[in-house]
Amino acid sequence: MATSAARTTLAVSCVATLLVLINFTAPMATVRIIGGALHAGTAGQTWILGSISIGLAAFLLAAGALADDYGRRRVFVLGALVLALGSVVSAVAPNVTVFVLGRIIQGMGSAAILAASLGLIGHEFPSGPERAHATGLWGAAVGGGIFLGPLLTSLIGGDWSVSYWLIAVVSVALALWANAALVESRSHTPRRVDLPGVITLGSGIAFLVAALTEGRGGWFRTEVLLFLLAAVILLGLFVIAERRSAEPMLDLGLLRRPAFLASVLGALVTGIAVIGLMSYLPGATQRTLGFSPLGSAVILGVWSGLSFVVALQSKKLIHRIGIRHQLAGGLVLCAIGALFLIGIGPSAIWRLVLGLAIAGVGSGFVNASLAGLAVQSVPAGQVSMGSGANNTARYLGSSLGIAVIVGIGALTPAAIVSAVVAVLGAVAVYLCRDRVPNTAVAVTASR
Repeated sequence: MATSAARTTLAVSCVATLLVLINFTAPMATVRIIGGALHAGTAGQTWILGSISIGLAAFLLAAGALADDYGRRRVFVLGALVLALGSVVSAVAPNVTVFVLGRIIQGMGSAAILAASLGLIGHEFPSGPERAHATGLWGAAVGGGIFLGPLLTSLIGGDWSVSYWLIAVVSVALALWANAALVESRSHTPRRVDLPGVITLGSGIAFLVAALTEGRGGWFRTEVLLFLLAAVILLGLFVIAERRSAEPMLDLGLLRRPAFLASVLGALVTGIAVIGLMSYLPGATQRTLGFSPLGSAVILGVWSGLSFVVALQSKKLIHRIGIRHQLAGGLVLCAIGALFLIGIGPSAIWRLVLGLAIAGVGSGFVNASLAGLAVQSVPAGQVSMGSGANNTARYLGSSLGIAVIVGIGALTPAAIVSAVVAVLGAVAVYLCRDRVPNTAVAVTASR
């Protein structure tokens, strides 16, 4: 039975994750309003949607390592304060450049919160049903935040800056609550900060996303080619740095663990195929179906609301079919849901709703499975590293997915690409067979 401290940890972590995802999805339904106010063109609106993922993907691994080594509560509280700072910058932004800077800062703070929160859960809950339940709730908070973000910002209306002021206030309150309520935990073998890893990974991801975003205006432009070259060099240097480091930010040896590899691949595919498509969908329905921002948020809520409900119940299925099978099956359902979005029009709204419902069920299974695999697949002293790697892959994927889907510029081909990527991801996850039977993995239900 969970202790009082464990229950408090779970409550704080789930509320924080809910806030992070509300903030992450906040511009989805209002990107055209924000873009108009800040005089942003198509590329600017892509940056508005995807820039927070740069901060998340660039700093999640570093945040996970720092949380394991210097204190998960300390990193959590610092992350909440950085999220508040980024929210203020976005709220007062006079142009799209400053707004994007604020969103990147928000991403950095969100990275610390996500990595530390899942690390705290992994520390407080032992392997078995209790941890499966806890990570299922954490995964449900992901779906809940995705549901509430577009809805709340569309309800606020035209003054989009109000939502960012509210996020700043709630973030400060969260920092105070966490500092007072959480018990500090850390790895028994602290390490030094891997600065070469932090610099090369963060810079490489930023250049890669910049290349994909700006490539819409022409893939052979000089600046796009330079961005791609810089990304390849920096990410290559990251791999070299991690292989040579005695205390790497990411232990590349973990990739030899089938469960860890499944976790990373599943998260990357989720970002590209699911988050990328769903980030594009509200704007697409506003343009092609004449939906209002609130209407597009409500229709997206079919997907995100179901993902929230299903993630809460998914622990029952994990014990029957195994966590890896659940992840692969969830991705297949996301692919089927995406296929229902092909060729939708005013006379086929039912297909839009049905497709989002199917994808929502799949996303619920995926979110709960990824949370469990993230902490199951690494040694006990590296749970925040596991969380950081998993979420890095998810938000790197979302940056890539948003850039690619917006670059495609039409819902039907975007849905086809999303479905193909999701199916390939499901196959890859299924093939990541552990040395022990999958049912044994289910019994441990995330370590």
